[in-house]
Amino acid sequence: MYSFIALSAAGLGALAYFGLTFTPANAILVAVVFGCACVVLMERVLRQRAENRLERAIEDLSRLLSTDAQAGAVLGQRINTIADLNPGQRLETVEADISVLGTVIRQVAEAVAEVEDKLAKVNATRPADTRPSDARMISAPPPSPATPIVVPDPEPVIPLEVLRQAIEENRLVHHIRPIVRLPQRRAIGYDLVPRLMLEDGELADAPDFMPRRGGKDIIRLVEGTGLVEAVAIARRSRTGGRPAVLHIPLSRASLGDEASAEQLLATLDANRAIADALTFLVSESEWLELTTRERAVVEQIARKGAGFSLARMKSLRIDLADAAALGVRSLRVDAASFIESPDRFTDFHISDIANYMARFEVSLLATGITSERQIVELLDNDILQVQGDHIAAAGPVRSDLVLEPARASAQPLRRAEL
Repeated sequence: MYSFIALSAAGLGALAYFGLTFTPANAILVAVVFGCACVVLMERVLRQRAENRLERAIEDLSRLLSTDAQAGAVLGQRINTIADLNPGQRLETVEADISVLGTVIRQVAEAVAEVEDKLAKVNATRPADTRPSDARMISAPPPSPATPIVVPDPEPVIPLEVLRQAIEENRLVHHIRPIVRLPQRRAIGYDLVPRLMLEDGELADAPDFMPRRGGKDIIRLVEGTGLVEAVAIARRSRTGGRPAVLHIPLSRASLGDEASAEQLLATLDANRAIADALTFLVSESEWLELTTRERAVVEQIARKGAGFSLARMKSLRIDLADAAALGVRSLRVDAASFIESPDRFTDFHISDIANYMARFEVSLLATGITSERQIVELLDNDILQVQGDHIAAAGPVRSDLVLEPARASAQPLRRAEL
């Protein structure tokens, strides 16, 4: 490039001398000025290229440093989680248990050997005809194992016949119990709570009348009525400008029945605009016992936009990725049990479990709040979704949102007795 500039300057000087009749000094001056101007311009272009190249290199280095910082932060979190698990103490506990188990096994072996020695001495002192023969010993029936004690579930207070009659008389009502987010305690959703209006005007809660053995047709009727009620509330609340998320009880009685499952899916198809505001509340025990057919129904419900919330969780050691793929949005634990013994539910530190579940877009919901101390404890550990009578008890829905306003006029009671 510099050679081209020199040749161009010489050519311009020759043109000025021969073509423009400049003097030799003027022609040389023109050539020198042109050459210097071209060199300055070329240097500026090269400097701009170098600066641009340097800026790009700095940007690449910044991105690499940012990626390394994120990787370092994730590694630090994992190291903190491993440190909180305290494996040394757990190994010591396991070693102590193994030592105790070994001592017990040795004592049992010594006791069995002593019994065998005594039995051999007794047989040796008996006459030959009184000793038990091998044939009789072989044919003797083995001792029957101990029958396990089965503790039956408590039966509902209200008999099934009384429940059927009450439903036929349209005495089934649905109240709502809010779910709030800490620390503002702003309602982010509502549980749809079925209640039964008794003849004396009192209200019975679901544990008092929902069948536990048999009565699946009644369970399907109650859950179907709740779905219709929830759709009405969701549609009217969205029309009013304050959309509400409804949590509707659902069980295998409805998921396993072909007609009920088809009706449920048809209702979701007809209300796709509000399907994201509907969350079905399923107990953990029934969720784990889903059959292949019931699981297929769950997948169809999730594809239509509705979600699930698992209640009465006994352990949080589940496949969160699989649960999230099936539309699970939240897991519910009893606040008192979780705060008192978090290791019964999870191997994570109590302050890390909520953030870990948030990676799968699943939230942790603490139920049964009874005091401010529990709220402070949960808030300190980033568990922000809570529910309980201390926050707000279940109550009637606004009359302009329900299907039959006259049915929500009674006052709720904690427990109904016949």
